Order: sequence, then structure tokens, then C-alpha cells
Amino acid sequence: MPRATVIKIKLLLNYWLTSITHRLHNNFYLYLSALLTVFILLDASVFHIGENMRDRAFDMMVKNRIVVPKPDPEIVIIDINEASLSAMSAEYGRWPWPRQVLGEFLENIEAQQPKAVVFDILFSDPDIYNPDSDAYFNEVIAATENTFFPLLRLAPESDALSQITPSMIPGIKQTNTIANAKEAPIAIVLPHLDAALNSTRLGTHNIYPDKDGIVREYRLWHDENGWFLPSLPLAVGNFAQMNTWTPPQNMLINWRGKPFTYQYVTFSDVYTDMASKVKTRPANEFTNKIVIIGSTAPSLFDVKATAMAKAFPGVEILATAIDNVKHNDYLKVWRGKIPYILISLTLVWLTALAFFRNVDRDKVTTIFSGSQIGLLVLSYLAINFTHTYLDFTGPITWAIMYFSVAKIYALANARAMQRLLAHDVESGKKGTAILLMPIVIESALPLSEAMLKKLQHKIERTLKNSASVEVLKGTQSGIWGLFADIITVSWAMPHDNEAEATKSQTAANALGEQLKSLLDDVGLPDDASARYIVHNSVLNTDKPIASQWRILFAQAIIKLEMLKSEKT
Repeated sequence: MPRATVIKIKLLLNYWLTSITHRLHNNFYLYLSALLTVFILLDASVFHIGENMRDRAFDMMVKNRIVVPKPDPEIVIIDINEASLSAMSAEYGRWPWPRQVLGEFLENIEAQQPKAVVFDILFSDPDIYNPDSDAYFNEVIAATENTFFPLLRLAPESDALSQITPSMIPGIKQTNTIANAKEAPIAIVLPHLDAALNSTRLGTHNIYPDKDGIVREYRLWHDENGWFLPSLPLAVGNFAQMNTWTPPQNMLINWRGKPFTYQYVTFSDVYTDMASKVKTRPANEFTNKIVIIGSTAPSLFDVKATAMAKAFPGVEILATAIDNVKHNDYLKVWRGKIPYILISLTLVWLTALAFFRNVDRDKVTTIFSGSQIGLLVLSYLAINFTHTYLDFTGPITWAIMYFSVAKIYALANARAMQRLLAHDVESGKKGTAILLMPIVIESALPLSEAMLKKLQHKIERTLKNSASVEVLKGTQSGIWGLFADIITVSWAMPHDNEAEATKSQTAANALGEQLKSLLDDVGLPDDASARYIVHNSVLNTDKPIASQWRILFAQAIIKLEMLKSEKT
């Protein structure tokens, strides 16, 4: 494609862009914010993308907290780890062991009077090869009043295949909200041992990761058609602390740290010491403790990805959830539809107002960046010093999206005007007609750059057709400082377009009449005055454009100074 054609296309695009911005003026920023408002409302009611964008930010903040809550020293995990499986394999095999082993273990633990003993092991089937072992374990359980056992809630899609209804589960109650709850079957795995089932000390130990496979929340209860099915952490935490508060269904976990933060003891070590005539472990090691019996052995596959680590023991997730319920210090997350909409719209419309009112662009960028960083800092401080996570991720994303588009629009508009003023309109014709209006601001007091930029934005809002408004600030030293405090207004149009030339001249005349009031509006000193001249010229395509602009500017300044001399 010939270079002249490329230039022509570029200039036509520049004219098209400047024409659009001329028609839209600063209303573009309001239209953009209105469009994003629609998107935000749609997302909050239908898609829920921004509302649930907390995940990555939450992971980063909770993993790098300065103030980390300490694990409850009363919670102890008895770990069936690889060392235990290896140590006991010679006598009992790898896993599962005969339940007599767990019965003996529980009997000895109960002698130390723990506050609660929690099994993170699902005893779903009978031990058909050791029925006496099952019977013994069942008798030990029946003699206790503080043992807890898990239930496993299967996928609701399997409910139709189940014959178990909520009323068949001991201790499960109807909610008060539904008087005549329907007795629909639920797919659930119950403890096989009668003593465990009839103890009513039951709860689900399901762990539900988020869509990305990361565990951040714990479901404290299920609503099964009007029946309240508690989780194991809720049952144990309330038992240990006698809580009466109403828990949320999904609890955002307040992590105590990286894996193995809680007190761990090895199952085989404790079991061996119990059977030994010479005890080496303290006799009150588990007195008044919440003892959780579970496994971290990789071969038993109870490892999950969490916000704290890619491999986090499931038994420690259970311990953390019990700790949160016991102390009622789970993370309260401030999110949901209403806060999400209000914060998002506030950030978007405040940014739109700054662009619409032509607030200094550098100042807008500084304030905007500072505000977004400030929100993140506020969220980080809250998660460190309170039990609240302020979820600003979605609103900040919308604000950044708006700011980016608005900034690109403003820069593209300025760039298009710059190109339009520096090149000819059409190749082969005389060139671009220019109307240049230099305005010299004079005052006994020095003018700040902020004042001049404020006046610049006032002029931009006042003009009724496309123009370029630039500030020349006297930051140079020596004689070059004489070119201080000049605002130049430039109009460009096809050299043969009389209508556009008339519009530009009219706009320049109107601006000259309003200069005094504009000076007063922006708060310039009382003695401040403005001088201006309107100078017409045409750029010639056969000569360097840059040199013609310098000559054009010099001619306008000379005319302005000659006019001043004539008046004096």
C-alpha cells in the first residue's frame, strides 16, 4: 500500500475519532460508567463473577498475615501416620486395623478424662472377619459420653437411591422455619456401630473445595428439606464451649498457620506406651483436651489443597474448624450482593466524575492508584487485626477496568488531535488550516502548575468544538522563562472547509469573551489578567511540518506582543 494512502487512512481515522469525541464531549465517561453499571448489576444477579473473585486475594493475604491466631492448646491430633502404620503392621497389618485396637485406645484415653474424643474415621461397614472386635469397640463407645463420630453426606443426586430419611438419624432435628418438613430420603453414610449411631454425637465431616479445588470454607450444617444436619466441627465445638450462637452455613476458615501447626502425637507411640508396664508419657497428657484421631498418612489419601498449602492434612482442617467454632472466631467476610454493588458503583462513578469534570489527569491517576492500594491495605489490616475479611477484589477490578478504558480514550483522543495538527488533511492538497490562539496569563504572583492546568480544563469544557488546549509552564531558566504561563488553543480543519473555519473562529471569539470569568472561576490571583490573539495559517505539505508549527507559534506571539505595544 502506498505511503500516501496509509497517511490518508490514518488522518481519516484521526478525523473520525476527533469527530466522535467532539459529539460525545466528556459525556463518553458517563456513558461508559452507565454501561459498567449494567454489567455490575447483571453480574451481581446472574453471573456472580466479580462477587466471587475473593479467592486469590484472600489466599495471598491469609497466607502472609503478620498477626496469626494461635491454635487452641486444648486440641490434640493423634496421628495415624506412616510411622504408625509401619510400627503396627507386624501385629495388626497395615490398615484397617481390628477395631479392638481402637477400642483399647479409646478406653485408655477415656481414663485420662479428655473433654472430647473425635474420630475422623468413618466406621461405615462391619468387620466381618472380627465380629468380636466390633462388639468390644461398641461396648467401649457405649460407656462414653464425649465421643464423636462422622457422617458422610453423599451427593444429592444419589438421594433417590437411599432408604434413609432424616428422622432415622438420632439427634437430627427439624428446623423451626418449616412446620411440616417433607420426609425425603437423603444419601448418607452412617456409622455401622450402634453405640456410635445412638449416641447422637454425630456430624458430617464433608469438605467442599471451591471451584478451583482449594478449600477455604467449611460447611457447618446442611438443610435437608427442613431438617438440620450439623457438621462434626459444629457438634464438637458447641459441646466443648456450650455455644448458643447461630452459625453460618458456610464458614470461612480462620487458619492457624501452615500444616502441622497443631499439637500432634503419633498413634503408635501412645498405643505402645499404654500397653507398657513402665509408662514414659504423662498420665494426664489428654486430660481436658479435645482429642482428634485421624490420619496424615499419604497412603490413606486424606490430604487437601487449602489456602495455606497445596497439601494440607484433612484431620487438621477438621481441627481448625473445631477451633473456629469453639472460639467463634471464624472469618466473617463482608461480601454479598448489596455491598458488592454499592462499592463497585461508588468506585466506578467517582472515577467517572473525575474524568468528566476534567480533573488533572496526573492527580486522577495518583488518587485512583492510591485508593485501590488503600482498599487492599485496609483489607489486609482487617484480616490481621479483626476476624473480618473485607472483600474488595471485585469492586477494584471493575474500577480498574473503567479507569483503563477511560485513560485509553483520553490518550487516544489527545494523540489523534496531535496527529491531526501535525499532518496535512489530504495528500496532494494545500494542507491543514490552523487557527492558533495563544493566551498569556499575567500576574504579579507566580502561578502554580495546578492553577494553569485547572484553567486548561475549564477552557476544554467551555469550547464547543474540537480543539487542542496545552499549557506552557515556565520551568526553564534564563530568557526561556519569559515563555512562562502561556496557554495555547489550536483548531485544525481542512483548508477548504469554510463551515469548520467559521465554527472555530466563533469558538475563539466566545472564549476570548469568557476569559475573565474563567480566571475568576479557577481561583487565580485578583490581579491576574489574560491577553490573547487569534492567528490563522495553513500548513504546506511540501515543507517540514515541525518547522512550520514553530514559525506559526512565533508569528502568533509576535502579533500578540505588537498588539500590546500598540495599546500602550
